[in-house]
Amino acid sequence: MAKALYRKYRPRSLSGVVGQEQVTKVLANSIKQNKISHAYLFIGPRGTGKTSVARIFAHEINNFSYELEDDYVDIIEIDGASNRGIDDIRELREKALIAPTSGKYKVYIIDEVHMLTKEAFNALLKILEEPPKHIVFIMATTDAHKVPATITSRAQIYTFKLANQEIMLNFLESVAEKEGMKIDRDALSIIVKRGGGSFRDSLSLLDQISTLSEDLITKELVISSLGLPNDEKISELLDARASGDVVKITTVLKDLLSSGIKPETLTEEIISFIIDNPNPEYFTLLEKLPEVKAPFAEAKLLVALTQNLTVFSRPAPVAANGLKKTPSPASNIEISDAPQKTSSPAFDIEDSSSVDAFNWEEFLARVKEKSGVIYSQLLKTSHEFKNGVLEIYPENKFAKNTLSKESNKRILVDEAGTQVVINDVGKNQEKDEILAKISDIMGGKVKNDGGENPF
Repeated sequence: MAKALYRKYRPRSLSGVVGQEQVTKVLANSIKQNKISHAYLFIGPRGTGKTSVARIFAHEINNFSYELEDDYVDIIEIDGASNRGIDDIRELREKALIAPTSGKYKVYIIDEVHMLTKEAFNALLKILEEPPKHIVFIMATTDAHKVPATITSRAQIYTFKLANQEIMLNFLESVAEKEGMKIDRDALSIIVKRGGGSFRDSLSLLDQISTLSEDLITKELVISSLGLPNDEKISELLDARASGDVVKITTVLKDLLSSGIKPETLTEEIISFIIDNPNPEYFTLLEKLPEVKAPFAEAKLLVALTQNLTVFSRPAPVAANGLKKTPSPASNIEISDAPQKTSSPAFDIEDSSSVDAFNWEEFLARVKEKSGVIYSQLLKTSHEFKNGVLEIYPENKFAKNTLSKESNKRILVDEAGTQVVINDVGKNQEKDEILAKISDIMGGKVKNDGGENPF
């Protein structure tokens, strides 16, 4: 069985580690100068080489040759997630007192050290305070803030960083060449982007797509294989949101999801696109996108993309008698005597050219600077701006009372620069409108049965 690429190309010496020179050079110098500390803490994101460097360092300070499958009794690896209790650390402490068998140091590598219990950390602290000369602890963690200060203050701390794209691209290119893979640079760039700076994740992705074709592996093949949207589609989706075009948003989103792209994957790509192409019009979306996850990830993504838009457009609902329904602030639903255009607080079916211009996102940003409380409540509202009046429809009574306070209302008027009306609209009406939009894109499968929203 062929060895996985991430194992095959795992470094075996400090000089062979790519992209972490800020760590490996210092460690190599400490070995040359024979200045070995009793405790090290390696921090950084997953897949950046913390455990690999810990193993290499443990071998080099003992003058052991390093192979992936070797087994030296003086190098002990512990999974902090599985051996996190006080009894585990007490046992470690007792065995640590025993001198090394063949090397100069007995090295304990504790991975995911932040998973230890409080009592286990206290037990570990006792040996770190007065360590035997032959003991070296190398602790690794992705969550440094969870490691007590009493532990970090007694260790040398080294930070591992995600590799920059150019370093990763050159590394993957050299691996592909050694493996005899035919892959163009644009295709490798996608792998680098999806790998997120992690060598392990990037090599795993390269391994995954290596069998796509015996001929040249192209960008298009990689996009199709990984189920990714292309940047043009994402740009189209964000442009539709910026212009308040709900019909376009739902159409593009439906096309993307119908092509087999998972909503969670699409969300990750949208976030990545916004970070790579910063535009203030997109920034408020970043607050909602991290919430897109199962269950009902499709619904959550649609709501995130269409929430707090200045103008919404969709066909008016039709009553059983064929007449259009017209919601109004005074009464929740009112049936007129003749077909006509309708509007609601959250959705305006008038042509956008007939609606006065009002930049809701800029208004939110100005309010946020003045009052975080008001801003947080505005995020739970829908709104409509017509004839020079900004009408706000709170989601619930608490939001209405907060926004209606005289001091808060004054801030709203000052930042809006126009008349502001706080209406009293039940949140069920807004939920019904949102559900109607979700139903449109999900083939009419979402219904309001009087319970909570499915997201």
